[in-house]
Amino acid sequence: MPLSDALATRSLLIIDDDDSVRDVLRRAFEQRGWRVTTAADASSAMEGIAAGPIDVCLVDWQLPGMDGLALLPELRAHDADVSLVMMSGEADVSTAVAAMHAGAETMLVKPLELEHVAMTLDRAAEKAQLRRQNRVLAERQVQQSSFESLGSAPAMRELAKQLTLLADGSAPVLIAGETGSGKGWAAKLVHAASPRANGPFVSVNCAGLSATFLDSELFGHERGAYTDAKTRKLGLFEVAHGGTLMLDEIGDLAPELQPKLLTVLETQRFRRLGGTQELQVDVRVIAATHVDLAAAVRAGRFREDLYYRLAVLPVRIPSLRERGAAGIAALAHQLLSDLRRSFGRGPERISEAALEALVRYRWPGNVRELRNVLERAIVLAGPASELPVDSLPQEISGALPRRVSEPAPQVEDLTLKTAQRRHIERVLSLTSGNRHQAARLLDVSRQTLYNYVPSPRSKDEPA
Repeated sequence: MPLSDALATRSLLIIDDDDSVRDVLRRAFEQRGWRVTTAADASSAMEGIAAGPIDVCLVDWQLPGMDGLALLPELRAHDADVSLVMMSGEADVSTAVAAMHAGAETMLVKPLELEHVAMTLDRAAEKAQLRRQNRVLAERQVQQSSFESLGSAPAMRELAKQLTLLADGSAPVLIAGETGSGKGWAAKLVHAASPRANGPFVSVNCAGLSATFLDSELFGHERGAYTDAKTRKLGLFEVAHGGTLMLDEIGDLAPELQPKLLTVLETQRFRRLGGTQELQVDVRVIAATHVDLAAAVRAGRFREDLYYRLAVLPVRIPSLRERGAAGIAALAHQLLSDLRRSFGRGPERISEAALEALVRYRWPGNVRELRNVLERAIVLAGPASELPVDSLPQEISGALPRRVSEPAPQVEDLTLKTAQRRHIERVLSLTSGNRHQAARLLDVSRQTLYNYVPSPRSKDEPA
């Protein structure tokens, strides 16, 4: 059965410990074209909503362990867009009020009248989809504007051009770049600017996961597929239907999964683990890697045919050091502004010395390292309006060259009087020669200034 038929425009999660109620409701709404999953308790309900997206959760009040009333806020916390509908055998006002306070949009009283339930869930699904669409549109506007915020450095202008072109396609995209360079961020930009922006964006890291676990994550499993498979699980290809699936660190994909992934890319079809039905999806795959996949192919660690299927539209994210001083400075200011909004406080600007230290550093951890450094610096800066250089780690601030503004002092110049005179001269320079201002800054009399630095009195100075 094609998944495009099974995955209807509306999705429902039925949470009830009564097997007969779940079965009747599941059959009724599947016949109406809904995509339906079921759960018998709070634990399986959270697994179900995690596999989402879910438009409506129909929650029974009486559940084993955590009751439905306590479950509602948990479901809302996981998905802010989902509509929550409570079922109860109690029809009193206090029950309904408690459900509303817990997050339910409406209340259904058992025994259920199927047509009334259908009308209620139709309205609830429409609200959920509207909320999701509005959120996606807002995110898309922000993401699209980010193309322009990539910076004016030649490498970043070229990157913005490539990402803009990639957004309109449906072919797989391969994003290469050093760790922390922003590959995930670039993938989100492509998705948000694409015709799939209203669909889900789903990401999974292929590194460090066993082949069996990743197989279940990508393609799902049927109940009983293995010992711990107590319920059906939707794979990420199903979850990403109509949207984008990002396969991060694709170079670490287990060899035994590579032919299965190739088949899905070529046919958009697969079977769940332990399943017999072939499902069809509409998913755009964006793969990302920090390794040289071409070298991995030559070394026999990565399938050549899979590599060429993924690399239809390749793009490389420049490392932070490749963006030049202007690129680093622009990104640092942008991140500082973003962090200030997130923290609700922090310096408004970066000091000249701190900025020089940031652009001189090599940034082996790229954008991720820069963000982490600025987060730490904001905390250390406290209420300062300007981010000081001493709020940066020593390996960054210590890279600044020693400033040489005047010749090194000779032995005969190392007297206290000479040092005082030079300090006074620096202050006078800052005040454009105004001795009245300089004396106030130094907390000395003007006569003291004349004693150390004799000079004709300026016409602008008061007597």
